[in-house]
Amino acid sequence: MPTHTPEETIQEITHSKEVVSTSGELSSSRRKVLNKYFVAIAILFVLLISTYFFLSAEQLLDLQATINKDNYLFYWMLLVGFGAEVIAGSMGMGYGVICTSLLLILNVPPPVVSASIHSAESFTSAAGTISHWQLGNINKKLAKALAIPAVIGAVTGALLLSYVGERYAKITKPFIAVYTIYLGIKILQNAFKKREINQQKKKSNITALGLIGGFIDSFGGGGWGPLVTGTFIKNGHTPRFVIGSSTFAKCILTVASAITFIFTIGIQHWNVVAGLLIGGIITAPFSAMLTAKLPTKKMFVAVGVVVIFCGLVTIYRAIFL
Repeated sequence: MPTHTPEETIQEITHSKEVVSTSGELSSSRRKVLNKYFVAIAILFVLLISTYFFLSAEQLLDLQATINKDNYLFYWMLLVGFGAEVIAGSMGMGYGVICTSLLLILNVPPPVVSASIHSAESFTSAAGTISHWQLGNINKKLAKALAIPAVIGAVTGALLLSYVGERYAKITKPFIAVYTIYLGIKILQNAFKKREINQQKKKSNITALGLIGGFIDSFGGGGWGPLVTGTFIKNGHTPRFVIGSSTFAKCILTVASAITFIFTIGIQHWNVVAGLLIGGIITAPFSAMLTAKLPTKKMFVAVGVVVIFCGLVTIYRAIFL
């Protein structure tokens, strides 16, 4: 019976037919996702160029004025959407929390903050969901169980924020800021939490998680990931399937939330929505592929610190300015 050194054993396993076949299938899936993505981008680019030539000089000036208003907020949101989607798509959390924190600092009213984020996130989460689906990261049973209560919670949160957000802005803005600070602390806890290799799965109340997660995400502008995704990962579930399934459910709840806001307050700050949308869509297909490759701990720390800092600034401005 021949004996092998540890190095030879590892090489034998990594070059086995099963491993090579699985790696080839994964690479093929990634290539298919990228090919579809580049085709979609090309079509969108052609449509934009065509629209440009059909617009009159006056309409082009109006479009430029819309993009440049509010101190070039569109370009800042483009950058925020790009960065936030990298974090959200790869870690399953952070998009809404980061965007909410920054928009509150810019004195955008809470209902408009949540409405803008969910309008843009409807498309970015859809792009991320398609990528996760193509890569086999979605557990259909878990995604469905989360999505139904999440929609109920999201609609309830959007209705409540629509009717109290504007009237009690001085109260709701610090309240949401405190909530984002709490989420920032939870994100930091996730960064330094040790995950056991053979950790046993703990049961999670999926209905309650979906309902509460949908409500706070819609009312607070974010929070689905730190609560729902973080809870499942903490309870020992496989991160890959948790992030994919959570992204799928998040896509459904953001659409429900965005539609609710459209019927209650309409769509305001189109420059914010457009910036977040374009920045997020550019990044979404790639972020799904980064799920297992990014330095998770460092990203958790960076996001947590930024969110806490932004929340403190918002509270300071609400009280003293």
